[in-house]
Amino acid sequence: MANKKGFNSTVLHSDREGKPEHGVLHKPIHPSVAFAYEDARELAEVFQNKRKGFAYGRQNNPTIEALSQKVTKLEEGMASVVFGTGMAAIGSTLLALLRQGDHIVSSAFLFGNTNSLFSTFQELGIEVSFVDATDVKHVEAAIKDNTRLVFVETIANPVTQVADLVAIGDLCEARNLVYFVDNTMTSPWLFKPVTAKASLITNSLTKTIGGHGNALGGSVTDTGLYDWTTYPNIYDNYKNLDPAQWGITQIRKKGLRDFGASLAPEAAHHISVGSDTLSLRLDKACANAMAIAEFCARHPSVRKVFYPGLPDHPQHARAKQLFRHFGVLLSIELDDKVDCFDFLNRLELVVSSSHLGDNRTLGIPVAHTIYFEMGAERRASMGIADSMIRLSVGIEDTEDLLADFEQALAV
Repeated sequence: MANKKGFNSTVLHSDREGKPEHGVLHKPIHPSVAFAYEDARELAEVFQNKRKGFAYGRQNNPTIEALSQKVTKLEEGMASVVFGTGMAAIGSTLLALLRQGDHIVSSAFLFGNTNSLFSTFQELGIEVSFVDATDVKHVEAAIKDNTRLVFVETIANPVTQVADLVAIGDLCEARNLVYFVDNTMTSPWLFKPVTAKASLITNSLTKTIGGHGNALGGSVTDTGLYDWTTYPNIYDNYKNLDPAQWGITQIRKKGLRDFGASLAPEAAHHISVGSDTLSLRLDKACANAMAIAEFCARHPSVRKVFYPGLPDHPQHARAKQLFRHFGVLLSIELDDKVDCFDFLNRLELVVSSSHLGDNRTLGIPVAHTIYFEMGAERRASMGIADSMIRLSVGIEDTEDLLADFEQALAV
């Protein structure tokens, strides 16, 4: 095979490059948690990071390793670790890299569970500054002497703010900070955070990469751009390796191993198979999202539409420059005469469900569900109205979706 392949060729043939047993096209499911070595010295060398191999299923196994390698190729990174969920990936990574007294700068426009996790970090003595990451100046103003890391999402959920990704990457490079980018709402097909100088990239594999709503998973990819010899929190145990491996090894050992947030082999297989059609699904779903956004923007029963593809979106020009398409996530704010629950109940194709990146179009009343715990004051600061509906657009026929919205909004 040629060394340089396109996105679809890479994802489709990734497993074959590892020469899987019996010539199968997908790496099969290996459920074993234990691995035998004829020479006990080899087992010891695996534990000491001197030899590649599998020590215990909580950390890795052949099915999981194949998915890790596929994610690394899709993100054009150096190495990846996969976890049981996207939240496990974020939480385990940060707890592996941060210590009491450290400070991180985070976008204020965060997925609800990530926001909750960061609040827990604050209770544990890790300081968090939440800023408007759509402008690099806010990030720069929040940096302190003890700042270790900057965390942003590419497209924020649910109000779709687009972070100042490239400028923040330049800032982190200049200040020698770890730049941690959540690529879930774009995925490697729409955007490569490595092009914005990201140090680490996380994806909820549950969402568009898996795509079928049948497996939970998360990943963290080290792009190879950060010099871990300058990072103060690397444990001595991992400094016997190539310095480029220090960060990802600590994430694997102190994060995945110690917290045990392991991805199951069967889930890894589902995600890997689902990823084969990532670009095809996203091309269709993003086209549907644009069509729905344009329809809702014209409809008198919709007060506001939040979608980076619309020209009046505050970061439309940035999104157009950075992203292949504008994503599958959009939110609408309904007019006062339209009850958000009644609207969702009238929809026939759109499923009332809490999920993103599925093949089906999903809708949820944001303030009353996934952001309810956050409280009215914080929701208001994020631009989340009580009438907001978040939509994750799927691959249904466009004309059927538009007809469904038309009848549901006819009040």
